[in-house]
Amino acid sequence: MDSYFQTAKYYDMLYRFKDYSGEAGAISKIIKGEVNSRDVSLLDIACGTGMHIKYFLENGFSAEGMDLSVPLLEIAREKNPGTVFHTGDMTCFDLDRKYSVITCLFSAIGYVETLSGLKSAAECMSDHLLPGGLLLVEPWFTPKAWKPHTVHVSIVEEPDLKIVRMNTSKVAGRISILDLHYLIGTPMETRHELETHRLGLFTRDEMLSALEEVRLTVDFDPVGITGRGLYICRKEPVNA
Repeated sequence: MDSYFQTAKYYDMLYRFKDYSGEAGAISKIIKGEVNSRDVSLLDIACGTGMHIKYFLENGFSAEGMDLSVPLLEIAREKNPGTVFHTGDMTCFDLDRKYSVITCLFSAIGYVETLSGLKSAAECMSDHLLPGGLLLVEPWFTPKAWKPHTVHVSIVEEPDLKIVRMNTSKVAGRISILDLHYLIGTPMETRHELETHRLGLFTRDEMLSALEEVRLTVDFDPVGITGRGLYICRKEPVNA
């Protein structure tokens, strides 16, 4: 996964348009309405540079993060000193503790790629939830919603740094493919980097089935926090 993030130090610049504060606030509101606890323990899976965690902490939650990319986690630790961050794969992790809330946002669930990976990730997440706990998953595109053969560009312009990131969306079966071409210009050089990201395309029924098979009660909000939807999953309390 580290090869996906050769450009980790530019990640936040490229996504500075993203309203992490507003998204974390919306998630926090859901949590406070669902979880009957003053001391909420939260695990943010595929936490990236820890931007959501920054605002979860400000909302009073005890938050930890997990990601497969070591370079992104290094940035997350700098942003959130004293916060615990784990290096782990969402399809096969064991942190030896349980949480009252688990989040998997920014469509990171797509990185499981396959239905078997999706089911494994759902199983791991459910196993790490306390009874009565809450799992919130923001999905990637469905097969019908994905639009291959479209061109996308992001631009960063700073006095001594220019970045153009461009890709043409592709598809191979049920996998969406993003070959991200970076042209990075500094006073010393201009160089090219390439990252390939592969994300599975799952239908709503496939997502629901994977989550319900691991003993979760699931509701789907078609809008969610960014317009991509949100799966709101509850684990039954012990006395249910």
